[in-house]
Amino acid sequence: MNIPRVTIGLTCFNAEDTIGRAIASALAQDWLNKEVIVVDDFSTDRSVATIKSAISVDRRARLVRHQRNTGAAGARNTLLAEADGEFIIFFDDDDESLPIRVSTQLKTLMDFELQSGKSLVVCYAGGIRRYPNGYIKKLPAIGSCGVEIPNGSGLADYLLFYRKRAGWFYGSGVPTCALMARMSTFEAVDGFDYEMKRLEDADFAIRVALKGGYFVGTTESLFVQYATDSADKSPEINLEAEQRLVKKNKAYLNAIGRYYYALHWPKLRYWHFKRLYSRFLLELLGLIFFNPTAVFAHLLETGPRRLLHEMRMHQKDNR
Repeated sequence: MNIPRVTIGLTCFNAEDTIGRAIASALAQDWLNKEVIVVDDFSTDRSVATIKSAISVDRRARLVRHQRNTGAAGARNTLLAEADGEFIIFFDDDDESLPIRVSTQLKTLMDFELQSGKSLVVCYAGGIRRYPNGYIKKLPAIGSCGVEIPNGSGLADYLLFYRKRAGWFYGSGVPTCALMARMSTFEAVDGFDYEMKRLEDADFAIRVALKGGYFVGTTESLFVQYATDSADKSPEINLEAEQRLVKKNKAYLNAIGRYYYALHWPKLRYWHFKRLYSRFLLELLGLIFFNPTAVFAHLLETGPRRLLHEMRMHQKDNR
């Protein structure tokens, strides 16, 4: 029986305190035909020493070092270039995966391929996010339930301007830390865009979607994500990335009459985070003028949930 080879890929940048745990969870996967590749993206702390120590116990693991920092997309493209697995799965440098993650995602992906006859398929794992104050947020996988598997331009619409389709389950979106796909799927869309310093995961998923791809997910929770703050997660950097993503897809969005909406909704979120409510109101009025129905539906869907999440995320643990 041919057992598919799986490449477990980890990218690392200044993660000396967490990368050892992430590598240990990769080496502990119960799938035997695997390799583990760690790409260090020019860390300036002791990450490299930690990686070398962690992988020394298993000859199936190796380190690739960048001589300059390329960002997450560049590091992931290096992983794709170095991998010899038929399937690629990504682990983050500060996450921890259960030993059954590889085998469970592989079964989910291959079962869907067999049942549907589709070849362009990506699979996401469910997980949880743990905050420093003890708050835990569930991260259900996209496509893990619902009457139809998210696919094609409908999934691109959701990622670009939050248009939802009845019967589709969008879960926690399309984070690369939860992603598995065939190498041929990555090759079909030319990997990741190194110019995307944030949201390279959404950009990858949009390109797969616009080629007709399908998005399945595990019903099981298979990883723990430890929430952290860093300079590359600032509202300014997020806004720049969100607008870059929209501009990349300008032709498609203009064709369906949603370019203005997709470009300006991130600004609405930005003014909220900055607590500049006069600018928020002006942005909101502009959006309502062009797309009133979409705006009210979007606000009703996401507003209360977002406020509740922020309250739980920042509350102090009084126990």
